[in-house]
Amino acid sequence: MLAHPTPSASLPDPLTLDDDHPHEECAVFGIWNAKDAAPLTTLGLHALQHRGQEAAGIVCFDPQERRFHSHRGLGLVSDVFADSRVMATLKGTRAIGHNRYATTGATLLRNVQPLFAEFAFGGLAVAHNGNLTNADTLRSELIRRGCLFQSTTDSEVFIHLIAISLYATVEDRLIDALKRVTGAYSLVVLSEDALIGVRDPMGVRPLVLGKLPSEDGKEPSWVLASETCGLDIIGAEFVRDVEPGELVVIDENGIRSLRPFGDTHPRFCVFEYIYFARPDSVLEGLPVYEVRKQIGHELARESHVEADVVVPVPDSGVPSAIGYAEASGIPFELGIIRNHYVGRTFIEPTDQIRHLGVKMKHSPNRPILSGKRVILVDDSIVRGTTSRKIVDMVRAAGATEVHMRISSPPTRHSCFYGIDTPERSKLLAAQNDLKAMAELIGVDSLAFISLDGLYRAMGYKDRQASDARYCDACFTGDYPIPLIDHDAEFGPGTA
Repeated sequence: MLAHPTPSASLPDPLTLDDDHPHEECAVFGIWNAKDAAPLTTLGLHALQHRGQEAAGIVCFDPQERRFHSHRGLGLVSDVFADSRVMATLKGTRAIGHNRYATTGATLLRNVQPLFAEFAFGGLAVAHNGNLTNADTLRSELIRRGCLFQSTTDSEVFIHLIAISLYATVEDRLIDALKRVTGAYSLVVLSEDALIGVRDPMGVRPLVLGKLPSEDGKEPSWVLASETCGLDIIGAEFVRDVEPGELVVIDENGIRSLRPFGDTHPRFCVFEYIYFARPDSVLEGLPVYEVRKQIGHELARESHVEADVVVPVPDSGVPSAIGYAEASGIPFELGIIRNHYVGRTFIEPTDQIRHLGVKMKHSPNRPILSGKRVILVDDSIVRGTTSRKIVDMVRAAGATEVHMRISSPPTRHSCFYGIDTPERSKLLAAQNDLKAMAELIGVDSLAFISLDGLYRAMGYKDRQASDARYCDACFTGDYPIPLIDHDAEFGPGTA
């Protein structure tokens, strides 16, 4: 049985201040055998807040009461779980949590995860990071079978597939469901008797395993999180990455691994290293901060230009700008200052306010920029709108030249695996060549890191098309997982 108080009703920010980047995906967190499971989950979600700011939720299970408890709300973790009375209701030693950024389904309370359902075998909660590329196909099939959907998110497909499975155990039902879906996903699942973590067969989305020392001198507390920073905040030790296609099952008997998909060919999302992951995380054995610095080194080698200062577009451009400065010998300076306290606003988003939005988030450091030849380093360009405003701001502060260097290859294709990117017609690099992009943004020169340079930054000689190590479809159009719903609607090769 699930108990929950009145949900939080705070709303996300209607004013878009950062539309020139792909938006974060989602974050998942799970913990087993911890006295303070809900507070620890809240801390984990705090550390993973960068992955989704629209909504947050926690589902706990109290093994003594044999009862689930939950709370979900719209807004940041600090808003949704600010009330001590809410935290007092989240009893139990096992919990899963989720931060949401909507890649499918609107920002509605009914779409906030973890999703929960009562089955014949008991309650089950599911939290999902990723995107199913056959969700529409499965949803139509399930509706024809009489399934009633309560949300508009693709994640609910898992719940219904588990419900109709003819297998007996939770594990077998989950595996049965996973074999029906196509897409990129990391899941944490909480039943009355187990905590389960799973990654899709290609491991596109991240998931790590950690543990806390035993509180009772017996069994440790096991932790699952989207990134290692979710472990660090609660003092958990990193054990390993959950492997592509692996199910990790944690229960009273300990921890075990299942591999229902056989051999897999991993294609981890390369954009995790470029932008999404927090810089202090370590993913697939690579420290994110060091990878970003190495990308800056490669950028400087590939596209050096004479200048006076290297200036990052904060915060995501900072490590690559440091690397660029190190490799080029040009001083690194904070020529743009980010306001970290913009928060949510209920200002009416008129055109004038939208134009000023970039100044709410970024301010020029005039003494650093005035009279200087400036290299701006940013992680990506999507539409180009914010990039143009930042360049204009730097020029207005007195820069004599502005050169932009981007620590990712040009984004020419949309993502269908859990990252919110615009349709291809709205991607600047899909519609313009390099010269045209430079003119539209208003820079003296523009350069992106090459695909081979990106791979070199991660320790490879180059990108081998026949054996690509990462999912880089947003740059190459090489989609490793079939786009079933998209191809059915628009035709193959149109992504």
